[in-house]
Amino acid sequence: MADSFTEALAAGPLVLDGGLSNQLAEAGHDLSDELWSARLLADDPAAVTAAHRAYFAAGAQVAITSSYQASFEGFARRGVDRARAAALLGRSVALARAAGPGWVAASVGPYGAVLADGSEYRGRYGLTEGQLVDFHRPRIEALVAAGPDVLAVETIPDADEAAAVLRALEGVEVPVWLSFSIAGDRTRAGQPIAEAFALAADAPGVLAVGVNCCSPEDADAAVAVAARAAGKPVVVYPNSGESWQDRAWRGEPTFRADRVAAWLADGARLVGGCCRVGPGQIRALAGAVRN
Repeated sequence: MADSFTEALAAGPLVLDGGLSNQLAEAGHDLSDELWSARLLADDPAAVTAAHRAYFAAGAQVAITSSYQASFEGFARRGVDRARAAALLGRSVALARAAGPGWVAASVGPYGAVLADGSEYRGRYGLTEGQLVDFHRPRIEALVAAGPDVLAVETIPDADEAAAVLRALEGVEVPVWLSFSIAGDRTRAGQPIAEAFALAADAPGVLAVGVNCCSPEDADAAVAVAARAAGKPVVVYPNSGESWQDRAWRGEPTFRADRVAAWLADGARLVGGCCRVGPGQIRALAGAVRN
């Protein structure tokens, strides 16, 4: 194993895990909570480690932590003070680390995820850049203190929020990947994806840029755009391809391991899955990367 995540990425493609929430739901855990999977950081931490372990067993090399929807504000609404909230954020890293040999990516989700109202798929929160910096910085500091190998700034719907997160990351020495949620050739907030990806070009701490929590078809087209716009390795981990309608998943999955060859050819170096992509699909994807 390489000495650092940056060295490992330079040595070749790395396989990410799949959807943590669907793995927890498959194990029988109720995630219909505003904290989503982050609730289990306090209520059932062993379940989180077991979910990570299932992905490592399937061939994933990188575990993304359960901190996506965790925040000081969200925990405060449950009566959790700042010291305890910081400890729970740190626990997300420790639980992933305990799951087995592999790299740990600390999830930094968008501001909208904390609202638990679907705002992470729209962006445009009505906050200033400074307010977004003030939201993201303390959470980033708590996660960094726990010692992850990389920060996964993920499912960002809005180039303006990405700019704020990059400001919040100033001075942070842990490497970062920046991943947008998109629809077609636009961010969820409506900006051209090439402009969003270009934000990473001059950000020295960002080692990869790309997309997640989008359709596999949108991911196919976005990889080459990201590589050209940022001049950096690309991260790509789309959803299963099913759509969320009327509080249920509809349609047939289109996530297939045979998409990986094109992703790699277009510049992807971090590949995995997001919502509804489980260990079986990650096992097939890992096999495709090896081949």
